[in-house]
Amino acid sequence: MLKNVLALFLVSLLLLLVSCAPKKIEIPAFAPKSLDELLSEKNGLYEIDTTFEIVFKKPDTEISGNGILNIHENGNLSLRVYSIGLLMMELSSKNNIVKSKPRLNKNRTMILTQGLRDCFFWWDIKDFTVSNKEDGIYLLENLERSLWIDKKTSLPVKQTIRFDDGKELNIFYDNPAEENGIWYQSKIRIELSKNTIILIIKNIYSKNSSNSQTQGQQQLF
Repeated sequence: MLKNVLALFLVSLLLLLVSCAPKKIEIPAFAPKSLDELLSEKNGLYEIDTTFEIVFKKPDTEISGNGILNIHENGNLSLRVYSIGLLMMELSSKNNIVKSKPRLNKNRTMILTQGLRDCFFWWDIKDFTVSNKEDGIYLLENLERSLWIDKKTSLPVKQTIRFDDGKELNIFYDNPAEENGIWYQSKIRIELSKNTIILIIKNIYSKNSSNSQTQGQQQLF
């Protein structure tokens, strides 16, 4: 009797683990695009609204919450982060004037302003050169930024932003996801010095200046 109960428990546990395991997404074969075609598709996108899970990490601490972000191509943004339903942080940036509650250190402020701006508007890179140092990857570079784009998926995989003081901000994209036939990178990790922020995208919408209407999920990143 005890053996039967134990066996039933183990089978139930196995079924539970299988049902909870993340499903591997099979990425389809996309029609290849030229770099000019890929970047021109993004022209006119000037505003993004998104919600995400967010984790703030330092060597000795880790804080998680849920974020709501409205961000413009010019860098103006409004960000709110909640934890267990309570407002944990609020940050705004307009015309390069940043306000936040609570006050943030320089590195975390940089991640949440220029880092988020270049992270979401990744295609807005100017005066760049193109090389193919890795198979299947476009590498776009100028003095301030390096951007790696997967040729197969037309999605970014990495960015590096260089500052005048010698520091580098690194952005890593992962976990392609699909909604309504549109693919995007659902996990983003932003690193600067010893500060790391991880975003797990839940929803994302954009506005295009050509029609000023909110679009559904776009292949943004």
